[in-house]
Amino acid sequence: MASPKYIFVVGGVMSGIGKGVATSSIGRILKSKGFGVTAIKIDPYINVDAGTMNPTEHGEVFVLEDGYETDQDMGNYERFLDTTLPSINYMTTGRVYQEVIRRERNLEYGGKNVEVVPDIPLEVLRRISEAQKRESAEVTLIEVGGTIGEYQNIIFLEAARMLKQKYPRDVAVVMLSYVPIPGNIGEMKTKPTQYAARSLNGVGLQADVILARATMPLDAKRKEKIAIFCNILPERVISAPDVKSIYEVPLNYEKDGMGDILCDVLGLEHRPSDLSAWERFVEKSHNGGETIDIAVVGKYFESGEFVLADSYISVLESLKHAAYANDVKLKISYLDSEVYEKDPSKLEDLQAYRGILVPGGFGTRGVEGIIAAIRFARENKIPYFGLCYGMQLAVIEYARNCAGLAGANTVEISKDAPHPVIDILPDQVEKLTKADYGGTMRLGKYGCVLTEGTLAHEAYASREGETRWDGAGRIKNGNTITERHRHRYEVNPAYIKQLEKGGLVFSGKSPSGVLMEIAELPTSTHPFFLGTQFHPEFQSRPLSPHPLFVVFIKAAMEKVSGTFSQPQV
Repeated sequence: MASPKYIFVVGGVMSGIGKGVATSSIGRILKSKGFGVTAIKIDPYINVDAGTMNPTEHGEVFVLEDGYETDQDMGNYERFLDTTLPSINYMTTGRVYQEVIRRERNLEYGGKNVEVVPDIPLEVLRRISEAQKRESAEVTLIEVGGTIGEYQNIIFLEAARMLKQKYPRDVAVVMLSYVPIPGNIGEMKTKPTQYAARSLNGVGLQADVILARATMPLDAKRKEKIAIFCNILPERVISAPDVKSIYEVPLNYEKDGMGDILCDVLGLEHRPSDLSAWERFVEKSHNGGETIDIAVVGKYFESGEFVLADSYISVLESLKHAAYANDVKLKISYLDSEVYEKDPSKLEDLQAYRGILVPGGFGTRGVEGIIAAIRFARENKIPYFGLCYGMQLAVIEYARNCAGLAGANTVEISKDAPHPVIDILPDQVEKLTKADYGGTMRLGKYGCVLTEGTLAHEAYASREGETRWDGAGRIKNGNTITERHRHRYEVNPAYIKQLEKGGLVFSGKSPSGVLMEIAELPTSTHPFFLGTQFHPEFQSRPLSPHPLFVVFIKAAMEKVSGTFSQPQV
């Protein structure tokens, strides 16, 4: 096997312009050429993982199969590369320092001085090498969080410099830079990119490829100007204009020859790329038929619409995957649940939507508004899909209004609830008492046994005419699936029989039969009313949408002026 290759993706000028999507797109292109690819995210935070970060500020916490809580870009990598990544592929400043300090305390440095340089960059490189070896990757992509010139990411750029010095032909640097068009000038300005390139030179690195982000495609003149002042060949300046969908980005890069350029830089064998399946997916995203309105009811909406896609990015992308698979377009409305607490008459507005989804979350704010919306969806036969907290609140609503359990609640909200239908696992109580919040959640992949004849079972078992869904969740043998979790509260086993007697169906349970994984209503009483304790959105892929999302969208398509025909799964 040839020596492994490494591509560092760094940001210039400003943050928030899409390094994660750029990294994912490069990976998709190289994978389409038949190369084995893996991707790593480096976050310059002292946080050891992303689990304690506020989603309205940092974005979604994405959970890997092995249970590690990571940045949302790891989700982009998995979706674009159609792969499952391990926790070694995510690192933060905190995690790197934690490991170096652990090794120092264990005398693993043999008594020598342990210093920021070179020991911290060496630990970064050790982790990169381990990730590459675990996947036997021919090409390893490393996205360095933050922007060139920031103090926080200098140790990671130093790691890139050290690797480039040791293996000059095996390391490439791609810089994503913003090219603004000031409104009062109306002309693309390349000077910020020039400064970013010089700042990169200042840490001992030279960009091999520059991705020029702008509101419109770059013209030849700007490419030449960037090339001259940034010491790069003009053909290695890739135009990265705004697009309607992030899934168009790999196709745009390939128009400028991104794959072949990287093969030249790294000395890789030139191979043709095959993005035909990806092209068909993108075409379907543009050419769908009718548009269906889906309401996402939650509580992370108070900071303005610009944060919404980041707070629930996997949910929103999963809805898109399912909509495109059903040949429809999607209009998503973000509804703040607190509105229904202040003015219950606003619930009638939900009649305008073809489906209602409640995503995961924590805490007490806006919860009664969500429960009111769930009840409205149930009583008015509006397709309802609840994820994690969305399932727990659906169980509470059903317990209160259908199972005779007045005052039912979750102990997360009310420790003295007369009917704690959602409770914490006994072995987690001690950890919570000690404020050990980082160790109290059920995280990562767990098995779930489906009950035959239920909506959930049919959704998984007959997707697209296949005998079993062979996406990331896998129900190939028997009736057991695997899905990813992120929660600490469960349906209280003491209330299962009473809830089932009241008509609620637990169609998915843990292999032990103790934990309730899926709750639903029979399709004879409701077109689609289903909640999952797990997070199916973490396993949806553009070319393999998650079956529960697919069936939810099908049910939403059937809603016409308040009437339904039963959706076929």
